[in-house]
Amino acid sequence: MGIFKKLCDLVAIPSVTGDEKDYADALSRELAALGLGVERQELAPGRFNVLARGARPRVVFCTHLDTVPPFFGPREDRAAVHGRGSCDAKGPALAMMEAARKLLAQGEDRIGFLFTCGEETDSAGAALANAQLAEPWRPAFTIVGEPTENRFAGAHKGVYKAELVASGVAGHSSQNIGPSAIHELVYAIEKLLAQDWGRHALLGPGTLNIGTIQGGVAANVVADRAVASLLLRAVEPVETTERKLCACLSPHVALQRPYKSYGPIEFEVPRGHEPIPVAFGTDAPHLGRWGKPLLYGPGRILDAHTDHELVTKRSFEQAVADYESTARELLARAEACA
Repeated sequence: MGIFKKLCDLVAIPSVTGDEKDYADALSRELAALGLGVERQELAPGRFNVLARGARPRVVFCTHLDTVPPFFGPREDRAAVHGRGSCDAKGPALAMMEAARKLLAQGEDRIGFLFTCGEETDSAGAALANAQLAEPWRPAFTIVGEPTENRFAGAHKGVYKAELVASGVAGHSSQNIGPSAIHELVYAIEKLLAQDWGRHALLGPGTLNIGTIQGGVAANVVADRAVASLLLRAVEPVETTERKLCACLSPHVALQRPYKSYGPIEFEVPRGHEPIPVAFGTDAPHLGRWGKPLLYGPGRILDAHTDHELVTKRSFEQAVADYESTARELLARAEACA
């Protein structure tokens, strides 16, 4: 079977977050066919991470099982493979396995794989893998696969995602009563948007987005409750972010416990490569025990999560070569430091 036909077959398996099982089973069969020991790490009924290893893994290839909705199937043309997950992240997954095939054929078995559930939502699979890391796994480096246009990322921004909840006193708008929860929330948001969220040498400034605002019941009723969702692409530690957030709030506006929070993540970059910044998030912040992370993959993030998702064949083939050569470099470094 040609490699791009195999990629089409993988893309043809729906794996929207929460429904990763069939795709995970397919990858398990591919990994077993390489001669690797395969295990499942259960996250929930019908959902599991896939781990596979040679002897004692020092370099691990890692990407995620899930895709965003909606699912749409594959199409191949002369230049590319199209379809949901083709670049985010089934293309990287297959390129990693092809690189591993070459390494194993030449006797190099100090490699492993980690394919995770839930990266597109809460990274629960990565957090589980981090909590349950045990012998004989001894990763010194983990190569995370995401669409980076065949360039190595030097860093990606952190994330702080939370809600602001404002409280007020309901009443008739003709009267001098309140406070209005909506007014209090608007005052806080004005300060938040004017706040300096720091700057990173590679990533640039931190940025804040207020995604939704809800509250009140009618134009002539003072609002007793209002809620806003926020997402900060952070370039500072979580503690600094929270301090700045709280400084913008009044006694009537509370910061709810964040859904997701971590600071900026920096990556190893192989010799001879110029690092690039990326704005999107990955599983890397949740894999702290899996050695030093690298971030690289075929495809463009501009094509991910779109109705025209694709990975070019040239980009895929380059990724296979780069994954193989990078693994060799990292294994030599791991041996020297052992």
